[in-house]
Amino acid sequence: MWHMARKVFLGIRIDPELKTMLEEIGEGETRSVSQICEFLLKKGVDAYKKEGPKYFKRSASHHKKQTSQ
Repeated sequence: MWHMARKVFLGIRIDPELKTMLEEIGEGETRSVSQICEFLLKKGVDAYKKEGPKYFKRSASHHKKQTSQ
């Protein structure tokens, strides 16, 4: 029987500004950037599971409005 690792690596590229914000959150919460990212990703996935594609469309639309201002 195969033994599965508890955690797996996920490498992504993000804007430096976003990384700085994640580091600041981590410092404020006394947590690592990895822990903060995992928490936020889990919350996003849970919301997507609950609302489906509507969640992504609404969130993407909101993000687009913020970045165009």
